[in-house]
Amino acid sequence: MGPHGLVPATEREAAYTIAAPLMAALGALFALFMGLTLASEASFLASAQGIVSNEAADASRLAWAATSPGVDTAPIQSALLDYLQATRSNEWSGVAAANGEDPATVHALANLENTVRAQAARTVIGTPASTELLASLDALTSDRRDRLAAASHQLPVFYVVVLVLAGVALIVNASALTLRSGRRSALLTGSLASVIGLSLALLFALGTPWRGAITVSGQPIDSVTQGLNTGYFTP
Repeated sequence: MGPHGLVPATEREAAYTIAAPLMAALGALFALFMGLTLASEASFLASAQGIVSNEAADASRLAWAATSPGVDTAPIQSALLDYLQATRSNEWSGVAAANGEDPATVHALANLENTVRAQAARTVIGTPASTELLASLDALTSDRRDRLAAASHQLPVFYVVVLVLAGVALIVNASALTLRSGRRSALLTGSLASVIGLSLALLFALGTPWRGAITVSGQPIDSVTQGLNTGYFTP
């Protein structure tokens, strides 16, 4: 049932008189809210991708640090490979991306920590190599914490409710403006509703980069994994 069926004929003129001046205000309000929010979430998605790039860069740094003279390269690079593969397989989507409690990934990280620190404790490798190993390991684990924090990001519920209500109010107001026109003008309201719906869908996709339709790319980490598998990081 369209707006013509919901509003009695005797009240349509009054409804139109009220809706007409509200249209600009409601449209501006929704456009402002949606525009600012989409810009913020798009920026957050770029920031999340930057965290992943930093994590890959620090993984590469650790892989090269393991090739320092006197360092037993193979155990460190093997442990690093296990950790990166566990991260991509078990900690990259859904709830697991935010809580950081996947047993396989936690075990792989603990093994990497123990392996690197055991090598760094060897006096034969010297202070510079030991410092580089520990610094790159600490940077990698810090990146992981940043990634987990980013993956737990959610849009505030109250803000989303206000945004949805603003969109609904805009659609209802637009429907009231079609009361003076034929039923074909209702297509304009349908188009408006589609745009608002797609805007909200885009917002939710951008706001959940590890759980939505638009996801953060793991390609930087995959590149490091490939390098470890092909022997790119060699002494």
